[in-house]
Amino acid sequence: MKSPMFGKLEHFIIVSGTGRGRTHLNAFDAALYDAGISQYNLVRISSILPPFVKEHTHIPLPQGSLLPIAYGHIESSEEGVLITAGVSVAIPKDASKHGVIMEYSGYLSEKEAESLLIQMAEDAMKLRGIEIKEIKVKVISQKVEGIVSVFAGVALF
Repeated sequence: MKSPMFGKLEHFIIVSGTGRGRTHLNAFDAALYDAGISQYNLVRISSILPPFVKEHTHIPLPQGSLLPIAYGHIESSEEGVLITAGVSVAIPKDASKHGVIMEYSGYLSEKEAESLLIQMAEDAMKLRGIEIKEIKVKVISQKVEGIVSVFAGVALF
């Protein structure tokens, strides 16, 4: 059965970006621009990677399209702190089964966030009894100067 809103989701892409702005929303928008997805209407989804999806290197949708995406983001104006966002994707050994997407945002280092995201993906797949082929992780951090945003997401199309 096809999804009534989006059709069959066959591809995923992992994106990340940072941005600065006069407001938190402008910083978030700049992070989306840096991630290459500011021209889409994002539809936040939960954390399931559909069966048989393949990783893609770009998004072949027209500007203004709805884009399903699971993501982590954080904005801050607290000078000097390190903010971090990241995602992990657990890909199943059996392509006919679903995988999971895990998101993080907060104040961990990139290394700490990466470890946490891997553990989260492993735990979610273990809960479902699905063997893992591979876990992909993308983490981005930025020291706050002014108003800053970091964003990481997994888009499906």
